[in-house]
Amino acid sequence: MKITLAQKQNMTLKQPPYLKAGDTVAIVAPSGILKNRAGEVQQAKALLKSWGLHSIVGKHVFKKSNHFAGTDDERCEDFQKALDDPKISAIWCARGGYGAVRILDKLDYSKFKQNPKWLIGYSDITALHNQVHNQGVESLHAIMCVSIPKNLSEIEASISTFKTAVFGKPLSYKLKASSYNKKGTASGQLVGGNLTMLHTMLGSKTSINTSEKILFIEEIGEYKYHIDRMLQSLKRAGYFNNCKGVIIGDMTKLKKNTTLWGTSIEQLILDALSDYDFPIAFNMPAGHEKNNQALIFGRKIQLIVDSEQTSIIFNK
Repeated sequence: MKITLAQKQNMTLKQPPYLKAGDTVAIVAPSGILKNRAGEVQQAKALLKSWGLHSIVGKHVFKKSNHFAGTDDERCEDFQKALDDPKISAIWCARGGYGAVRILDKLDYSKFKQNPKWLIGYSDITALHNQVHNQGVESLHAIMCVSIPKNLSEIEASISTFKTAVFGKPLSYKLKASSYNKKGTASGQLVGGNLTMLHTMLGSKTSINTSEKILFIEEIGEYKYHIDRMLQSLKRAGYFNNCKGVIIGDMTKLKKNTTLWGTSIEQLILDALSDYDFPIAFNMPAGHEKNNQALIFGRKIQLIVDSEQTSIIFNK
């Protein structure tokens, strides 16, 4: 019997080997330009070294081509080399911004699937998370190199959960209850990322199948009506029809339109998803704030939303 793409996407994903002392992490920049960000990359390398890890920086990371960290071909070259090199155990994106979508169709995952490794990043890197998911491999939504300040205590939780996830320690969260939460329990693979990027992938082979899965979304710098429009588009495309639950991360730096929306962002999301009976959890500290805690995409989780708190438990 022929297995459909949807069935393939619901199978258990491959888990890349967890990192251990002596492993090597490749730092690449598949999206925006790294203007005046060499200091953060050095701090990121120092953090990896403190964990007993080696690092290499892609040849083109500090290149400049208009909006991007090098031309499409240069950014693709660095990323492809990291995908193919069996000595690389993880690919850590230096920053997001915009640009990953321009290299998606240039990438070859054949060697990566034979030797899977962790892809790490958020924001624009959602496009690559989607692609890796559809290749059948887990990935890590977590801080990037430009997230690393001189004083690491400023993002202590972000760093500790990143380390916990990538070294294979048990990962779970107890979130503060929100009056907007929709109570319930669910289990399924965790997928998602930046809402704009998920919306951008619609209709392409890089869009993810959310059936029987739990969707995480976060956003930055949008008008409320833009967020509603994206949710309505996803809804009309059937994105939520068989979804098991939704986790809402940070909705950061929302813009004010001249015509005010009239409700909170939480109520906007609840209204857009009012046709569905799955649990909805707010207050996940992940997204574009300093407190950006790690999530393993493609891993099955247990989601328990009650009046006291939300529990998110990642399967081992």
